[in-house]
Amino acid sequence: MKKIWVKAIPWNKDVVTAALESGADAVVVEHGRTAEVKKLGRIRTVAPDGDLKIGKDVVEIEMRGKADEERALRLSRDTTVVIRTNDWKIIPLENLIAQTSRIFAEVRSLDEARTAMGILEKGVEGIVLVTDDLNQIKKTAAFVKEQSEPVALCPARVTRVRELGMGDRVCIDTCTSMGMGEGMLVGNSSAAMFLVHAESIENPYVAPRPFRVNAGGVHAYTLLPGGKTRYLSELKTGEDALIVRHDGVTQPTIVGRAKIEKRPMLLIEAEAGGKPVSLILQNAETIRLMAPGGTPVSVVELREGSEVIAYLEKAGRHFGMKVEETITER
Repeated sequence: MKKIWVKAIPWNKDVVTAALESGADAVVVEHGRTAEVKKLGRIRTVAPDGDLKIGKDVVEIEMRGKADEERALRLSRDTTVVIRTNDWKIIPLENLIAQTSRIFAEVRSLDEARTAMGILEKGVEGIVLVTDDLNQIKKTAAFVKEQSEPVALCPARVTRVRELGMGDRVCIDTCTSMGMGEGMLVGNSSAAMFLVHAESIENPYVAPRPFRVNAGGVHAYTLLPGGKTRYLSELKTGEDALIVRHDGVTQPTIVGRAKIEKRPMLLIEAEAGGKPVSLILQNAETIRLMAPGGTPVSVVELREGSEVIAYLEKAGRHFGMKVEETITER
């Protein structure tokens, strides 16, 4: 997940307050200011005596030539490196991003932040915003927080729909309202998932709950920010989750709660790119997958040959992390 730090040097209480209210990950302040920051709210400080210590956890490098670039590359293996350039040249950042991570770029505006986040499509790991314009802080923080690596989705053709017995299913309630064509990726296997639509659709049975995805059985996997996965049963309040749009655009969110209840279940099986995709979901008309284009399709309307959206990945998983090894899941 991309990060934003806001620089409040020289000390500026309004800048720190705006950073807090905008959801910034940290503020960069002078020595001796950490206690004042903590009085305003809970946020990490980057300072010689901060939560992240400049010179130890964080190194600032001004780019003046190739030697600085080589030094940044070397230091980035062990610490976070903040790159500063007088005329904001992209080439040094391209060279670093191509070879390493843990690179932050110091920027002065939303436009510069957009450029830094888009370099080589991968972008820097985070930005350090230097401005006393409070609106610029809010706009830039909102932009950064919406950024997440897109996922490649593909069509899948349903091969079987089968009613099962009772099982424990998980509803994921998030801190974000989802719209049409948005939901979460969930699957019986971490290598193949369906895009399950949020409960944002009007229906005559229950009121819409656009913050919720009725996601599947407790055993199922869901995709999280950073390419990680978790079992639905493991998700807890305050943890990260990932909203996925029908076109692959993603957005990090926060789990408000995970609600587990016994419900009648339904097995959905499909084929995508020659690979099987399956998921056990609650058997109810308000539970929906997505057709290509983002149209929600109730699970009770699915038939053999129905087309839905899926996600495939090549790597296996070990404790939620991708690993290159042969894993068979049935």
